[in-house]
Amino acid sequence: MEAFEKKVRASFALQGFMGTIGAELVSVGRGTAEIRFPFSAKLTQQHGYVHAAAITAILDSACGYAAYSVAPHEASVLSVEFKVNFLAPAVGKHFVARAAVKRAGKTITTCVADGFAVDGEKEKLVATMLATIMNIYPK
Repeated sequence: MEAFEKKVRASFALQGFMGTIGAELVSVGRGTAEIRFPFSAKLTQQHGYVHAAAITAILDSACGYAAYSVAPHEASVLSVEFKVNFLAPAVGKHFVARAAVKRAGKTITTCVADGFAVDGEKEKLVATMLATIMNIYPK
């Protein structure tokens, strides 16, 4: 396992919220990350769809970890801004966010992510995100 993957996985393990929704870091590559979580009725909104906040959370975290994988060794990352478009109701057995770095700069990294509802072999695109992630350094 490469050093960037170790640091990403160690950071993900510290995420209380990801644990709360049952999310797991499926894969991490240089400039990419994939996160998934299973359906839970506790994460639905009034119509029985998985809540937009849960989908947004995995999109945001996937973007953050994609950016973290290419950040300088001494840096950490924080989301500065993101835009999410919801394209379809989130109905499935589990949900996946796949993120990729579009451009990594000295301070700011731009990422994109797509969110899918998965039922068996069938994936349905339910959301997409454009995110700006900032490198932060210890004081």
